[in-house]
Amino acid sequence: MPIALDATYSLGRNLSGVGVYSREILFGLAELHPEEEFLWCYRSHRFLRSYRDGIAKNAVRRLLVGTPPGDLFHALNQRVDARANRTVTTFHDLFVMTGDYSTPDFRARFTAQAREAAERSDAIIAVSQFTASQIEDLLKIPAERIRVVPHGVHMPEPSTMPREKLVLLVGAIQRRKNVATLVKAFAAMPQGWRLILAGAADGYGAEAELQAVQQSPRKHDIDVLGYVPAEQLAQLYNRASIFAFPSLDEGFGIPVLEAMAHGIPVVTSNRSALPEVAGGAALLADPRSVEEISAALLRLAESDSLRADLAGRGRERARQFSWRSALEKTWAVYDEVR
Repeated sequence: MPIALDATYSLGRNLSGVGVYSREILFGLAELHPEEEFLWCYRSHRFLRSYRDGIAKNAVRRLLVGTPPGDLFHALNQRVDARANRTVTTFHDLFVMTGDYSTPDFRARFTAQAREAAERSDAIIAVSQFTASQIEDLLKIPAERIRVVPHGVHMPEPSTMPREKLVLLVGAIQRRKNVATLVKAFAAMPQGWRLILAGAADGYGAEAELQAVQQSPRKHDIDVLGYVPAEQLAQLYNRASIFAFPSLDEGFGIPVLEAMAHGIPVVTSNRSALPEVAGGAALLADPRSVEEISAALLRLAESDSLRADLAGRGRERARQFSWRSALEKTWAVYDEVR
């Protein structure tokens, strides 16, 4: 019987980390297993929209209503409305349950949805050991039902583009991404450096984060770009000399891996899944401390050798995460539950 996957989150122009993951798994598994039939399932509000996008040759579209079809159902974003014959669910993060990063109503809905998904799953994929620990602690799921399958990254060809005095942040502007603290920390950087914020400004608490830009003494050195298409984003990765990602909470942190793959030295948080992903190839700082973030940025700005060292270590770290490995480990989970 065919394998069904929730493809709802794979659609759209401005894909989040979940959207990137969904597309990699959907197209990757279809290519890796051409002998299999896949059902790409979409919730009603996205089903008609799905016809604007192509699908794999060995996949067919299905409307996701009620009990999922197929021999096995993979919920790609921690939502399972009804138990299937066999169910695997990917959990990306649980930050909504642990911090003030959403409205109370959304937190209540998210929490109920996460508990239902965990209870209805035969196996759970966590994208990091940090997320796996949260699933155990917050949802009371035994470790035996959880498998850690990290995200991957595509390694680009090394760029010959000269690096500029740019500090880059990639991610939606919202309270959790901690943009305001980074803006304050950037104020201590030497003149001639610029801060680039690349990401849609539509997240929870975005207005307050953007207000910090307007109040900054360096506001004329800060560029707020909004959503950036992939081609332009690759150019930014190749131009920047420092990547800053002081997020307060991440279940994984794909932008950190992407920056490392592009050979940018990284400053990131010393909490959540970020130290796990960085693996000793980045400078870590307390995301609540303007002073610690400033000190890390200044260390990199003032030392060509440190930037070069971290850039090399970061590329080596990124090579340890491939989408091919994620696909193979995901398929192994399927084999366990079928």
